[in-house]
Amino acid sequence: MKSKSTEDVYEFVRRVARHQGWELNPDDAFLKDVVEGLKTNYNRHGYFLCPCRDGEGDRAADRDIICPCVYNVPDQNEYGHCFCALFLSREFAKRGGVPEPIPERRPE
Repeated sequence: MKSKSTEDVYEFVRRVARHQGWELNPDDAFLKDVVEGLKTNYNRHGYFLCPCRDGEGDRAADRDIICPCVYNVPDQNEYGHCFCALFLSREFAKRGGVPEPIPERRPE
C-alpha cells in the first residue's frame, strides 16, 4: 500500500466534493485537521476511514464510515453538512451556514 501525502488527501476531498456537487468546509484550520485525520487513517488502515468516528480498522466493518460515508447525504439533506463537517451542501455554503454538532446516525 502506497502511503498518502497531505496533498494526495486534499486532492481526494476536492475531487469528491466536485463530483458530488458539494463544498468543502471553508475553515482552513478545520479542513487541515480533518485532512490530516484522513491521511493518518489511510496510512494506518489503507482506506479513508472517517476521522470523526471510531472505526474497527477492518474495511468490512467500517464500510459505512469510509469517506464519504453513507450518512453524508442524509446529514446534508437534514443539516446542510456531514457529521464531521468536511462536506457542505452548496445551499448551506451559499447562505454562510456554520456547521454545528449533529446527532450520530451510525447504529452502535
